[in-house]
Amino acid sequence: MNEKEVRALVERMIVELAGQAPTPQVKGADYHPMERESAAGDGCLDDISEIDLRRQYLVKDPRNGPAFLDLKRKTPARLGVGRAGARYKTITMLRMRADHAAAQDSVFSHVDEAFVDQNGWVFSQTLCADKDEYLTRPDWGRRFDEQNQAIIQKTFGRSPKVALVVGDGLSSAAIEANAADCMQAIRAGLEAYGIPPGPVLFVKYCRVGACDHIGDLTGAEVVCMLVGERPGLVTAESMSAYVTYQPHIGIPESKRTVVSNIHRQGTTAVEAGAHIAELIHRMLEKKASGIDLR
Repeated sequence: MNEKEVRALVERMIVELAGQAPTPQVKGADYHPMERESAAGDGCLDDISEIDLRRQYLVKDPRNGPAFLDLKRKTPARLGVGRAGARYKTITMLRMRADHAAAQDSVFSHVDEAFVDQNGWVFSQTLCADKDEYLTRPDWGRRFDEQNQAIIQKTFGRSPKVALVVGDGLSSAAIEANAADCMQAIRAGLEAYGIPPGPVLFVKYCRVGACDHIGDLTGAEVVCMLVGERPGLVTAESMSAYVTYQPHIGIPESKRTVVSNIHRQGTTAVEAGAHIAELIHRMLEKKASGIDLR
């Protein structure tokens, strides 16, 4: 209701309460509340997160819109969002909140155990008992208790050439979106190089440093870990691969080779898998990883 309508409503209420009518200063219009817009035909609103930010240009009357839109297609950054007065447009604010919610969901959700079983991975868990411990005690996410140490040793045996590991990390969505295809490509690549890929270990509540403990437990020559990365506003599905030659507890981070930004808007899972297999092959030949791999 606008100011005139509010004033007229107040005057009518005074008439009813006092029994006498004051002289109205402004004649108020009849109040007709707006009808709620119906949702889409299936009863659901459109998913705002499905909009491709690379193709969304919200600046009104741009000087050279097509050229700027062409630049936008090269990045998912929030450029050319326009404004409403001095503020963001509603659609921009809603999209940011939706992406932030997706990032939070990815951190606090779990990889479905059915997904692990479906891919034939061996399940294990670090010292963390739940998500709260995982987020507040990163050191526990790098170590295993005796029961899980036995599972790891049984899975890989002693001194395997390669130990393939999938860890949930900080993004369950990244693992469910990318890990299966990436791991399949890695295994196919290793077989092409004549390297037995062996089984795959899944680690719940996993930090990157867990691969160092796995190295100590198994004596693996190379440990390759796929892990979900901390989600951001661009994507909640970014996965990385940490590949280390002869990992052990206390190894410097500079000794790891990392393949990052594995997701549909970055390096695709299959492409990354082929590259990782080639990296493992080089590490076994050069007997090095990280800054030592030339």
